[in-house]
Amino acid sequence: MKMLVINAENLILGRMATFAAKQALLGQEVRVINADKAVVSGARKTTFADDRQSRERGTPAKGPFIPRKADRYVRRVIRGMLPYKLPKGVDAFRRVLCYVGIPEEFKDAQTVDLAHAKVDKLPTTKYVKVQDILSFA
Repeated sequence: MKMLVINAENLILGRMATFAAKQALLGQEVRVINADKAVVSGARKTTFADDRQSRERGTPAKGPFIPRKADRYVRRVIRGMLPYKLPKGVDAFRRVLCYVGIPEEFKDAQTVDLAHAKVDKLPTTKYVKVQDILSFA
């Protein structure tokens, strides 16, 4: 089966994650490169407040455990789009891998064009990159 490579640079995180989750459920191997350059739509102040609220929820011993590395953060967002507690969701989640930057093995790989997920589609210029959210946390 062919591997699906998604370049997340300047893609809206939620829209990219739903596409990746659907493809993983269909049996595709999904690789997301440049995970740190994906964007989250919304005003900077409210985006940081939402992230802080989700990190401070619960207890340090029991979770929820929100990753602070961009590749794991994006993978967790994709996990939220999957039925990860069911066997088909577990299998699909295993087929998804995310990377910061572009690894050597994907330098010449053909990437999927997600026109519906580009940041240009936002009606406003308010968005924050994933790396900025995680460096602030």
